[in-house]
Amino acid sequence: MIYIGQVILDLVLGIIKEVKMEVFFYGLFMDKDILIKNGIQPANPRKGYLNYYALKIGNRASLIPHKNEKSYGIVMTVNSEAIHDLYAEPSVADYIPEEVKVITNTGDAITATCYNLPAESLTGTNTSYAESLYQLAKQEGFPDDYLEKIKEMAKTRPA
Repeated sequence: MIYIGQVILDLVLGIIKEVKMEVFFYGLFMDKDILIKNGIQPANPRKGYLNYYALKIGNRASLIPHKNEKSYGIVMTVNSEAIHDLYAEPSVADYIPEEVKVITNTGDAITATCYNLPAESLTGTNTSYAESLYQLAKQEGFPDDYLEKIKEMAKTRPA
C-alpha cells in the first residue's frame, strides 16, 4: 500500500513540475538565450505591452504603475517551477510576481505573471543595463518613442 501511495505522490509531483505559465518579460530576460542559460526553456514568445506601467531602470529594472504610460515586452510560456527557481536567485529575489493583462501585437489580451521590483527598492542607476536593454528592445522592433525612453535612461549618470 505504501508503494501505491508513493507512485501517486510521484505522479502528482511530476505533474506539478510540468505546470506551464505565461510570464511577461520586459528586461533582459526577454532574451531567450539568457533564459535558457538559466535553465528555462521558453516557448511561444509573443510581443506585447502593458498599459499603465512605466519602465524604470535603477540598479535593476522594474515596471512602475503609471496612468499615462505603456511598457513593452515579450510574453513567453515557461515552466512554473523553473521560473520560481530563477526568481529565488539572490540577484532577483526581491522581485514580486503580479498578475497583469498583456495586449499582444495581434490584439489578444493575455493574463500573465510579471515580476516587478517594489518602487522603494528601485535605487541607483545602471547605464550598462539600460544600454543592453536598448539594444535588445531595438532588435525586437519596439516603438521608437519607447526606445528613446530607454536610450535616455542609458545616458543618465549618477550625480
